[in-house]
Parts: sequence; C-alpha cells; structure tokens
Amino acid sequence: MDDPFWKTKRLDQMTTDEWESLCDGCGRCCLHKLRDDVTEALSFTNVACRLLDLHSCACSNYPRRQEQVPDCVSLTPEALDEIDWLPPTCAYRRIEEGRGLAWWHPLVSGDPETVHTAGISVRDRAISEERSGPLEQHIADWPGRTPRTRRPAPKV
Repeated sequence: MDDPFWKTKRLDQMTTDEWESLCDGCGRCCLHKLRDDVTEALSFTNVACRLLDLHSCACSNYPRRQEQVPDCVSLTPEALDEIDWLPPTCAYRRIEEGRGLAWWHPLVSGDPETVHTAGISVRDRAISEERSGPLEQHIADWPGRTPRTRRPAPKV
C-alpha cells in the first residue's frame, strides 16, 4: 500500500484537492487574533468570523468568503512563510514542521467528527463576532495550544 499524499509530498507539491483536504475543520484559523502595535505580541480570542458555522466549524460561504470578509486569509504554501498564528494543531503547520497528521485528523481517522470529539475544534468554545463586543474582552489561551486528547475506545 502506498503512503498517503501528506507523507510523500511537500505542501507546495499538492494538488488543490489534496491541499483543501488537509483542513481538519477545526475552525481555529477563523478566530480573531489581536497583535500589539508595539510589542507585536499575538493574542488569540474565542471570537469567530461571522461566516463560521459554530457547530460544523465550516465556513458558511467558503467560495466567496473573501468578497464578504476582505481580510480573510487565503492560506497557500507561500503564505505559510508569512503567517505566524496558525495553531499548533493545524495540519498545514504540522506538515510544514515535519510532524505529520494527528490521530484525530479526518484523513487519518476516517471520521470528520474526531476533530470535535478530541477537543481540537472551536465547537462549543467560540462565539460569533456578531455578538461578541470588544475583542479585548475575549482573549483566550486555548486556540494557541494543543489540548491533551485521548483516543476514544475502539468501536466493537
């Protein structure tokens, strides 16, 4: 059996479909971040873009997201060099750093729900920017950390 594409290809060698399938659907990249003007320190918030479906953790208008949210980042292999805020759980970051995909990633587990059951996603942890108020009131550490996860018992 051949190794999966994420083990044999660099990010810049992947097809569009392969690249898109690396997104685990956690929604962490859709959370607002704040950067201090003086120190450049980065702070994560638990406030999600208004287009993020807080249950599925998917963009509600992915194909046209940049028309509706002009500062939405288009993640590309080239852009990864400039982006310092991807969470440590992010598949793009993990592969770029040579760590591979985690057990809960849907491409590994075969189940898109494992990203949620493992506590990686923003489900039940984020609020929409439409009702958040000032972002400074919503600073959170968890989006920038890898939670301790336990694999669920195998189904018998």
